[in-house]
Amino acid sequence: MQAGNNQFTDEEIITLFAKADMQHTAFTALVHKYQQRLYWHIRRLVVTHDDTDDILQNVLIKVWNNLGAFRQEANLFTWLYRIATNETLTWLNAQKKYVAVPIDGNDEFFQNRLQAQSQFDPAKIEWRLQQAIGALPEKQKLVFSMRYYDETPYEDMSQILGTSVGALKASYHHAVKKVEEFLSKN
Repeated sequence: MQAGNNQFTDEEIITLFAKADMQHTAFTALVHKYQQRLYWHIRRLVVTHDDTDDILQNVLIKVWNNLGAFRQEANLFTWLYRIATNETLTWLNAQKKYVAVPIDGNDEFFQNRLQAQSQFDPAKIEWRLQQAIGALPEKQKLVFSMRYYDETPYEDMSQILGTSVGALKASYHHAVKKVEEFLSKN
């Protein structure tokens, strides 16, 4: 364990998980270490707390079932982030089957969910920012969220999303321009 903070390193978590009698301890340490970051990554994409909790639960089940096979080719958080991203995108795509999505890329599903939040106030900048992000195409929304909120390096995003660094930089640049335009108009 790291000195002074009761937090296991990723290597310690993986090593402990390999021991049958320590799997619960290792998994608990992993959850304590990463649950909040994963929660907010998912929440920014799906908006509501209840849906975020459901998706996060599915993510943690997948992690539990697959942690023993983790090959350490990427760092642990990158692997977790990839699972969370894939689960979230799968959930969003399933939800969109029931909602008509306009051709212009404006995500009506996201906007409706955002406005349904009890604390939604379109006069506040954080809600206007969320509306601007919601108007982005899905890939730009994901890249913007990862870069702006989580400060994820492009190299890590590339591993998580399976996209080149150049394409991610271009997506982020386009997303920033669209967010700026949205905020200047509204």
